[in-house]
Amino acid sequence: MQTNPLLDFADLPRFDQVQPQHVALALEQLLAAADKALETVTQPDFPSRWNEIAKVLDTATEELGRAWGVVSHLNSVADSPELRAAYNEALPKVTDFWTRLGSDERLYAKYKAIAPTSLNTEQLQAHKNAIRNFVLGGAELRGAARERFAAIQERQAELSQKFSENALDSTDAYAYYASADELNGVPEDVIQSARAAAQAEGKEGYKLTLKMPSYLPVMQFAHSGALRERVYRAYVTRGSDQGDPRFDNSGLIREILALRQEEARLLGYVNFGEVSVVPKMADSPQQVMAFLRDLAARARPYAEKDVADMRAFAADRLGIQDPQAWDWSYVAEKLKEERYAFSEQEVKQYFTAPKVLAGLFKIVETLFEVTIRRDVAPVWHPGVEFYRIERERREGERMSTELVGQFYLDPAARTGKRGGAWMDDARARWLRPDDGRLQTPVAHLVCNFAEGVDGKPPLLTHDDVTTLFHEFGHGLHHMLTRVNERDVSGISGVEWDAVELPSQFMENFCWEWNVLRHMTAHVETGAPLPRELFDKMLAARNFQSGLQTLRQIEFALFDMLLHTEHDPALDFMPLLSRVREEVAVLQPPAWSRTAHTFSHIFSGGYAAGYYSYKWAEVLSADAYAAFEETSGKNGLPSIETGRKYRQAILEAGGSRPAIESFKAFRGREPTLDALLRHQGMA
Repeated sequence: MQTNPLLDFADLPRFDQVQPQHVALALEQLLAAADKALETVTQPDFPSRWNEIAKVLDTATEELGRAWGVVSHLNSVADSPELRAAYNEALPKVTDFWTRLGSDERLYAKYKAIAPTSLNTEQLQAHKNAIRNFVLGGAELRGAARERFAAIQERQAELSQKFSENALDSTDAYAYYASADELNGVPEDVIQSARAAAQAEGKEGYKLTLKMPSYLPVMQFAHSGALRERVYRAYVTRGSDQGDPRFDNSGLIREILALRQEEARLLGYVNFGEVSVVPKMADSPQQVMAFLRDLAARARPYAEKDVADMRAFAADRLGIQDPQAWDWSYVAEKLKEERYAFSEQEVKQYFTAPKVLAGLFKIVETLFEVTIRRDVAPVWHPGVEFYRIERERREGERMSTELVGQFYLDPAARTGKRGGAWMDDARARWLRPDDGRLQTPVAHLVCNFAEGVDGKPPLLTHDDVTTLFHEFGHGLHHMLTRVNERDVSGISGVEWDAVELPSQFMENFCWEWNVLRHMTAHVETGAPLPRELFDKMLAARNFQSGLQTLRQIEFALFDMLLHTEHDPALDFMPLLSRVREEVAVLQPPAWSRTAHTFSHIFSGGYAAGYYSYKWAEVLSADAYAAFEETSGKNGLPSIETGRKYRQAILEAGGSRPAIESFKAFRGREPTLDALLRHQGMA
């Protein structure tokens, strides 16, 4: 066995043994091996055959990708000064290799020389993607343009990483030690967590942070407007010129935008928005913006009514005559409680994390005909769980069990772990060209939920439950694939604006009584969620959906305009103001700086692609409508429809265009109808 755990590819990553000092040594070895493989396959006498190239090059790059994936993952979930330094030292070298690989004209020539008749359908799609990616990777550039393109990639990687660090550090750096009086109205479990956090530091009072499990309940429930204003201001000025200057992302954003613009021009495009849509379902930035503006026009009347209702309620019932930005969450929560006679706090008591997980597994097992069991693997934190997905398979007369995939679940928020929730692949399904083994897929599912207090299990809000289902949908897309070609198996090769279809699809089950009731048990009594309470939740489902839709469109339109019409040399804040004037019905304060922690587009791969969430919502709502049309008398989803969905969409992965997979499932093009109906805007 290798002494360096990052060089052990025999099975699962040895997360518990990886130390910062392993990073440089492992990557030096893996980069050298990958470079050697690249030199080998680009020799004039090396055959231009898919499997021959894959046997040498893909096996080397896959090991590099897996090791770097481990380092990147640990950097996101277990950040430390030593690991960060090791990651940042290696980042330019890794970026340089992938940039050189993606723009190598000799390798590009080899791929162009591969005979399409020698490829199966999966390989044909992977080959088509590869040719496109070579062009986008600068393989057709020469001389100074080529060198500049490579330098841009390396600098962008550095800037994105620094942006991410600033967002994390500005979040982690904030703490406010509140008094008991200031926390009137805040849920008891949140207060207990805040007290425990202060005590752990030997401090008086209650420690409030900008992590979601602390921040959001304060904004929704704290009666003190002064407290809400304090934490709101800290939250919306993170990573900006309005906060701690050490973490200001302003300059990074300007440079990132300028480099993207320059990259687009080098590739022969007018702007980065045009580059971004090339590998996506959308045809052009203009089509995307027309889609967003059309949806905004439909949602606006509902959003305006939402705000009018809140203003009237705030004045009449709460004595707030002129609500400010930090008041809206509080007003909305109180209005929802009065209108639907329940609170998020009441609902949360029924969603204990273990029960929710069991309910999620039950619906997945039933619908997709698999089994999920606990499994054992080295992990990076004691709170991480590991599972395997299996399928029964008939071989002649007897049944056997087949391993489909495995996944890590890291649910809790903690210091050193970046915010939000995400799915990432640790390993892809692949019929290995070197030894003919079938490699099964492995996924990371990461959330940021509150921990349990007083020995009780963690309590999830219904939003948390939806988040868990969302990320699990991504995981299923990655793990249930039956595609054997690595570059188009699972989520690989799926158009970025279609990749949210399976995740948003799963969210719908969080609103089905026959699914939801099985995943609830009151934390004190064990009683299931009462039907009456569920009906109130259902009635409130589309509460402020108009406002929420406009908020997402605001982000998406800002992102696309930033990458199409904006001059990177100018301040981008006026553009954000312009978008808000066009789309938003609630204007934040002039000092609000939400763009400065917009990690999706500055460090998360969604640049000129944030619209994907809305685009995929159309697909996922329409796909889910198929289940609504076929559910049985018992109200449970149809197994046959589940099988068809699994085969057409999940199992196909990226092996064909997403629209073909959608049409294979629905038998037609997608329409807006189901989305508008689901969101109460039909």
